[in-house]
Amino acid sequence: MGDPVERLGSEGFDSAAAIKTEDLCMEIDPPFQENIATAEDWRKALNKVVPAVVVLRTTATRSFDTESAAASYATGFIVDKRRGIILTNRHVVKPGPVVAEAMFLNREEVPVHPIYRDPVHDFGFFRYDPSAIQFLNYEEIPLSPEAACVGLEIRVVGNDSGEKVSILAGTLARLDRDAPHYKKDGYNDFNTFYMQAASGTKGGSSGSPVIDWQGRAVALNAGSKSSSASAFFLPLERVVRALRFLQKGSETYVDKWKAVSIPRGTLQVTFLHKGFDETRRLGLRSETEQIVRHASPASETGMLVVDSVVPGGPGHKHLEPGDVLVRVNGEVITQFLKLETILDDNVNKNIELQIERGGTSKCLTLLVQDLHSITPDYFLEVSGAVIHPLSYQQARNFRFHCGLVYVAEPGYMLFRAGVPRHAIIKKFAGKEISCLEGLVSVLSNLSRGARVPLEYISYMDRHRRKSVLVTVERHEWYAPPQIYTRDDGTGLWIAKPAFPLDSPFLSSGAKDVGNLARQPVSPPGEHACGGLVCEDNNQELVDGVTSMETNYEDSSEDVSHHNASDGVVKKRRVEEDLSADGNVADFSLSDARESKLEKSGVIQDDVLMDYQGAAAAAANASVAERVIEPTLVMFEVHVPPSCMLDGVHSQHFFGTGVIIYHSQDMGLVVVDKNTVAISASDVMLSFAAFPVEIPGEVVFLHPVHNYALISYDPSALGPVGGSVVRAAELLPEPALRRGDSVYLVGLSRSLQATSRKSVVTNPCAALNIGSADSPRYRATNMEVIELDTDFGSTFSGVLTDEQGRVQAIWGSFSTQLKFGCSTSEDHQFVRGIPIYAISQVLDKIVSGAQGPPLLINGVKRPMPLVRILEVELYPTLLSKARSFGLSDDWIQALVKKDPVRRQVLRVKGCLAGSKAENLLEQGDMVIAINKEPVTCFRDIENACQALDKSTSNDGTLHMTIFRQGQEVELVVGTDVRDGNGTARAINWCGCIVQDPHPAVRALGFLPEEGHGVYVARWCHGSPVHRYGLYALQWIVEINGKPTPNLDSFADVMKELEHGEFVRVRTIHLNGKPRVLTLKQDLHYWPTWELRFDPDTAMWHRNIIKALNCSAV
Repeated sequence: MGDPVERLGSEGFDSAAAIKTEDLCMEIDPPFQENIATAEDWRKALNKVVPAVVVLRTTATRSFDTESAAASYATGFIVDKRRGIILTNRHVVKPGPVVAEAMFLNREEVPVHPIYRDPVHDFGFFRYDPSAIQFLNYEEIPLSPEAACVGLEIRVVGNDSGEKVSILAGTLARLDRDAPHYKKDGYNDFNTFYMQAASGTKGGSSGSPVIDWQGRAVALNAGSKSSSASAFFLPLERVVRALRFLQKGSETYVDKWKAVSIPRGTLQVTFLHKGFDETRRLGLRSETEQIVRHASPASETGMLVVDSVVPGGPGHKHLEPGDVLVRVNGEVITQFLKLETILDDNVNKNIELQIERGGTSKCLTLLVQDLHSITPDYFLEVSGAVIHPLSYQQARNFRFHCGLVYVAEPGYMLFRAGVPRHAIIKKFAGKEISCLEGLVSVLSNLSRGARVPLEYISYMDRHRRKSVLVTVERHEWYAPPQIYTRDDGTGLWIAKPAFPLDSPFLSSGAKDVGNLARQPVSPPGEHACGGLVCEDNNQELVDGVTSMETNYEDSSEDVSHHNASDGVVKKRRVEEDLSADGNVADFSLSDARESKLEKSGVIQDDVLMDYQGAAAAAANASVAERVIEPTLVMFEVHVPPSCMLDGVHSQHFFGTGVIIYHSQDMGLVVVDKNTVAISASDVMLSFAAFPVEIPGEVVFLHPVHNYALISYDPSALGPVGGSVVRAAELLPEPALRRGDSVYLVGLSRSLQATSRKSVVTNPCAALNIGSADSPRYRATNMEVIELDTDFGSTFSGVLTDEQGRVQAIWGSFSTQLKFGCSTSEDHQFVRGIPIYAISQVLDKIVSGAQGPPLLINGVKRPMPLVRILEVELYPTLLSKARSFGLSDDWIQALVKKDPVRRQVLRVKGCLAGSKAENLLEQGDMVIAINKEPVTCFRDIENACQALDKSTSNDGTLHMTIFRQGQEVELVVGTDVRDGNGTARAINWCGCIVQDPHPAVRALGFLPEEGHGVYVARWCHGSPVHRYGLYALQWIVEINGKPTPNLDSFADVMKELEHGEFVRVRTIHLNGKPRVLTLKQDLHYWPTWELRFDPDTAMWHRNIIKALNCSAV
């Protein structure tokens, strides 16, 4: 039977209890004191205590040290009413940035600010303004650590299990329990005894007072054991000492709290209290034992033994595990309290230690280190990452030196490279990194888009360095790097720019794309996983650390690890301006469709032939495989957590694409939208024909079909690569038929071409993909190709004929399998996508069709617009249509038009906000457009395209509909969409809002209140996390002002001030309205906008409203 699990009894941090520990059986029984308290005594005591107990709602705005960004609840109690001081646990006060509120018994709420958190022990203090509490009479709770004794009847008063006020009874059973061990990589208390009682406290009770019948606090509730009713209480001796120091700083509450220094000393050594029998086995001499027993109280049962020593600390190389402590400064020491008192009184001074090691007595002189000096009070935030010096807490957990460069949160840039949480950065850009200042110096000299190596170690694999390639983000996904420093006077962390203004890191990324494109080839990151989608759900991200959870607040630590864990970025790259004066030239591609670059210089024939003959050398390769291999490209795609738009379900994707255009100026690759899902992505291309990895840019996302076009700079391939890489020959006609033989060709993850001959079993299989729980792109109105055999659901590529001409791309589709009412699972499958739709768009790009311009490789090129009927359709067999009453004449006409399919299209639903929304109804049969029978999706596409070719049209289709037994003639409008995808989003209070994307509109519902802006994601540790404004809903009003679109939403945001409570009206996807309030926090969560600029092909981050900054 496994050991029970110990956990922090806090805030929903139930998962902070992840480590199993041994349950000690021995109980120490000091003299029992008879309990003489009556029920009336307890009633009086509780009437006095309960009003002084507060519910603490805390939000850790950034991951830091042992804590993750999260919103949670806990308990505290008033220990100084005049000064407004609240006592609670350290893991509630947090070591990093925190925003908190205290709610009193009568539900009055006041903001609280941290003024002290102990570096080791689990206690800390908040302060509040006592004058803000106007309608409640309460008194402070006195601290009486001396009153604690075994057998004392106690009550634990607090916010147990989130119930605001709970009173749990118990009896102190032990006063000398070892400090509970919660996590191997999180906060743990040590070098102290704990008390234990079977009071059964749970999450939310952290920081509760443990009181006796006189209303005195005898201990502080800290944690519990999940498998039993055992609760753990922190003794109050060191709490009383710290409180006295704070009280000396000010006699009353003041707005600007004077930071107080509380001396804390350390040897960076962990001691355990062992019984005399155990110390004898460790080599303690009998005469020493007699001396210790004689000098100690009769109740003493053991001595302090060294358990661990932190490398680089004062005790390193002097003390060893197993050493038995005998004397300190000549005084026999057997208790933690006496030892800690000596250390705290001798900071930066030498002390004399006498120990026994294996029966040998040793005398040591050690310097007591200032504990606060190894407790970080600043951090670097860059690209969503939180990096700071390694704290004593984590150095003790991991056995590393304090002060090393520690990754508390990898953010986007480091996560994309594969750097995990808790990593220690050892080398960056070729320079050894020993402190945070060194890392800042190296980073400040890097240009945007640079790719540099990084070496790190992890406590899980401490003896080997791991090397990864870090790509400095070129787009403005995140704020410029900042250094946050703790201000104990205000309780805030103050941000300042980390780099000087002339740092290359702060320059525009537009001119640096060449650096990125020409970086050395990098191997796939170690974090990559198999399949088309890589879901790294083991890390949490900040300032864009996002989550799709839409349930009520879950503040467990595990929550912060999920999503977390994904996090990366996609870029629309803009190439270096080719014109001397910096102006961008307008350009239209000529008719020529070059499939190879002309050589710009003399290339060695033998080198070129090596690459050109590589495919031919493959054993048993088919002609189709040899022809198509030089056109294949492997994709690795990352989506930044700061702009996970359109319901994208992962942050890391893999897939195979094929080059469909390759000239001296531009290359185009086509790939499915389950690999490149949104335009805000970082795309890296690896070519099968030549060993190089270069960036790609999303230039076109088809609004209906499952494909995206990605551009690349052919010059980045070099002269040899540009010569061996070529475009595939497309064969849109004739269309594939059942029984046709095709070759399925694709790439393995090792960039090896793989092919097999297959037979088409169904060339026109209609897709029917249901909406996901979180609406995202799903292929609709598409007919796909099915084969008799393939390589499984994770293999993508192309379908070719025997000559290697591409007839379809073999793409990945995303769907969601649902089990029961509440369980669902993401799933991928592969099908063939006919090449005709891709060929049509390619022709428009090449010929310079009319459309909005987009900068590609430094040249503006017009991009095509797509006219579509925004209606979701599905096929019904004509035999079924006859049963619905469709006439024989129409059935014969439809059979004559398409004798193979023998189907009619029915309306499943119209996209909300489309021109067809109020005209077509669910169940309508579309039997003709412009008097021509319609049998398949392509017929409707052709009718829409014909409107673009006509010089005199109003963009409408004359449709013949069969509805409820009657033929109806309708004039239905069409909609014109570009291929940019969502190109704008706003981050407000930690939620990412955008205009409703097509997958949301496909549900057939938009709020009547002007549609509203749609919440796509939310961030851990943000105000929206704290107050429950989650994803999958529209914001339709802010403080009574309508927000029908992003422009009006931004205008309202400019009027809101820091600390202001905001009234938000929302409507959920299910149509349920809701009104909530949240407190705006511009200090940690400024309001900003991310927008794509087609003129520069850059994503820009613009501040809408920030603290001490006027709206822009």
